[in-house]
Amino acid sequence: MIKKWYFYASLVVIITFLSLGFKPFNLETKRWFLTEKSDGAEYIFPSQEKDDYPNLNFPYTGNHFIGFKEAVAFKESQGKYRLVNSLGYMGKYQFGSEALRAIGIKNNKAFLKDPALQEKAFIALLSKNKWILRYEIEKYEGKVINGIEITESGILAAAHLGGAGSVKSFFKNKGARHFRDAYGTSLKSYMKDFGGYDLSYIEADSNATIHKI
Repeated sequence: MIKKWYFYASLVVIITFLSLGFKPFNLETKRWFLTEKSDGAEYIFPSQEKDDYPNLNFPYTGNHFIGFKEAVAFKESQGKYRLVNSLGYMGKYQFGSEALRAIGIKNNKAFLKDPALQEKAFIALLSKNKWILRYEIEKYEGKVINGIEITESGILAAAHLGGAGSVKSFFKNKGARHFRDAYGTSLKSYMKDFGGYDLSYIEADSNATIHKI
């Protein structure tokens, strides 16, 4: 009789233990462990300051100079250093021979083969144009002309497209005169599309030249 009691008691204990073992626990699951469909907003950096992310091993663009130059490069050549278009404009930023001469580069072939030189050339031309257009930047930045909010980066992008003289003419005519390049790209579109970048990194320099070549 006692043996039967031990047997049934043990059986009850085992069944109770097993039932508890398979009973789901009501644990709180952290949201970052779940995967679900979203609009992708959680992947956007919460800060616009590059310095807030010192350990990143890829370029962080935002509205800084690197964002500006890569945006211009993509528009000009899709970022291709060796590209020469049908009109003879060269490289990642599509320089013409005249623009290269203005910053001291005389060897077009060497320029096309040298990515580092192309990057320096872009900065040099920006510096020169920033000096040439310093009065326009000071006078018109922050104003709206012909539907375009004027910014320093927009002015310098437009100068890259059509030259500083075309930008001066744009302001002289209050935006009514529309310059377009040979492919139909307007000065106004560059002023709009590349507005709002921080180009305080670029110093205005009337003598910005490169002496490597």
